[in-house]
Parts: sequence; structure tokens; C-alpha cells
Amino acid sequence: MSDDLEPIAPVDAVEMFHSAMEDEHSESTRRSEHYRLQSFIQFCDEEDIEDLNGLSGRDLYRFRTWRREGKGDGREPIKLVTLKSQLATLRRFLRFAGDIDAVDPNLYEQLTLPTMKNGEDVSDTTLKPERTIEILDYLESAQPASRDHVVLLLLWETGARSGAIRSLDLDDCDLDGTHPRFSGPAVHFVHRPETGTPLKNHESGTRWNRISQKTARFIEDYIEYHRDDVTDEYGRDPLLTTRYGRPVANTFRKTLYRVTRPCWRGEGCPHDRDIDSCEAVDIDHASKCPSSRSPHDVRSGRVTYYRREDVPRRIVQDRLNASEDILSRHYDRRSDREQAEQRSDFLPDL
Repeated sequence: MSDDLEPIAPVDAVEMFHSAMEDEHSESTRRSEHYRLQSFIQFCDEEDIEDLNGLSGRDLYRFRTWRREGKGDGREPIKLVTLKSQLATLRRFLRFAGDIDAVDPNLYEQLTLPTMKNGEDVSDTTLKPERTIEILDYLESAQPASRDHVVLLLLWETGARSGAIRSLDLDDCDLDGTHPRFSGPAVHFVHRPETGTPLKNHESGTRWNRISQKTARFIEDYIEYHRDDVTDEYGRDPLLTTRYGRPVANTFRKTLYRVTRPCWRGEGCPHDRDIDSCEAVDIDHASKCPSSRSPHDVRSGRVTYYRREDVPRRIVQDRLNASEDILSRHYDRRSDREQAEQRSDFLPDL
């Protein structure tokens, strides 16, 4: 251990790391990084590591093995992609810890990340476009202009992240199509970190997205008949509300988990479960249904739809505020056969 190091407890160093991220990272990113480090704090507690100054490469190896076996959260052995993301976060933390004289500045280099095979670091779940349309049709019939309906409409039409949908204020909605840049209704996603709604890509994520006339009408009906007339903690008027103000991020995940269960629409269970005893029927456990999907899965389904319809890649990138590489790796769910057939449409006959 170097004489230049200053004693600090693991939990205190993690809190400093979390605080230091405020200037450059969104709240959701900071929250994710903080969550991934909780298992490291638990490991330090179990190993009686009270001061980071003595942390060694051997400790990091033991942590990697400990975490790979699923210890730290009571689960089964974790997936390789999950292990990689947690170790990558720990590596970033160790670089920070080196900067504040908590560990050897080069210690982070001793934490190697697992090598992923092609596709192992990519989620294989999506909400297929045809399923999305079926759910929207059901909502239009059973719960028109409800918050659930409008949330899914906006996620699907704009392809935006749930954080961007959450950030919308009433003034961000041009439902009459009067904005001089557009010939129809649109919504404006704005990066506002100082009042609690940062966008994933910061200022570069600020953009207008067109919506259909039909969606604009449903939003108008939602505002008139279903929206709670409340402001958020910063005095802003959020478009989507709860009785207490602007919904938290988890509200959108729970909404998608709930409405994407087949039994929610009165369909039979495709997983041969007894609906009367299935725990996923409880809305608080809807995520345990194998058919339930997240807002991220709606976004990937939208990309797949655009690609099937041969929408130019530049247009998709701008509308969804994501790079070509990210769209291809994490959102496009066309099969290899679909992609091959679409390419053949642009190739001359041999």
C-alpha cells in the first residue's frame, strides 16, 4: 500500500463517485452506476475491507468470482453480459478512486473485463411491431386517451426513450401543428437537467419529433379528461402526470410490463400458466410474465419497423437520437432472412 493514500471506507468512496458524476451524466446513468456498485460494497462488508487503501488485484479477482456465481443479490449465477457491465462500472469507479488517492492509481488496470462473443452483449427481447399495434388497438377501444394509451402511443410513434417521454411538458406539445417548421403536430424533447429531466444525450438530444393527427387528438383528450391538474416539484406542467406530479421513471416501466401481458387483454396464456394462480397477474409482479416488455423493447420494435419499411438510416438516427452502430446492435430485431431479402430488393438480378 502506498504511503500517499488517504484512508476511506468503500461506501464513502462510492458516494463521492456518485456525486462526481453529476456534472457529466444524467440521473438515470448515475443511478445505474450506483446500483451496480452495491454488490461491491456488500463484498467489502463480507470480506471486512473497511479501507480501500488496502484493496488489491487479488481482492478484485475474488470479487469477480464471487459476483459471477450470483452472490450479492441472492440470485442464480448471473449472465456474462451482466457481469461485464458491473465490472466495467467497478473499473470506472477504481479509476476515480485512484484520482482521489483512495487506491493505487493503476489498480483499475488489474480488473479485466470478460470477452463477449458476437451478440452476447445485446438483449434479444423486443416488442414486435405487430404486438404493439394490437395493444394500441385494444387501448384505443378499452381505455382511449388514458395515460397508459398515451404513454405507449408516444413511445411507439416517436421511438423515444422513456426518459424523453417523461420530460415532456404541456408547452412542449404543438398539437395544432402551428409550429412554423412543421405542417402537422409535433412534440419537443428538451434537455433540462437543472429541473429534473435530463435527456440521455444531453443538448444533442433536444429535438422536435412529428406525431400523427390521430395521436395528437388522443393527447388532447387525455389533457382534457384524464390528466391530473398538477405541477412538478419545479413548478413545471408535465404532460403526463400522477396525482403527485411528474411520474417517476419506474412508472413507465410498470406501465409497459402491465399492458404487454397477453392475459391483461383477455387472451390465453402462451406460457401454459394457470392465470388464477400466476403471480404475474398481480400488477406489482407483472415483469415476471415472460411476455412482458419494457419501454426499451418498444424502441427496438420501432427501429425494426422502420428498417422493414426501408426508412433511410439517417432519418431513423435523427428521430431516435442514436448512432447507427447503437441502432444496429441494440435495437434492430430483423431476422437475418429479413435483412437478406431487403438487400436483394436493391441488387440487380444475377
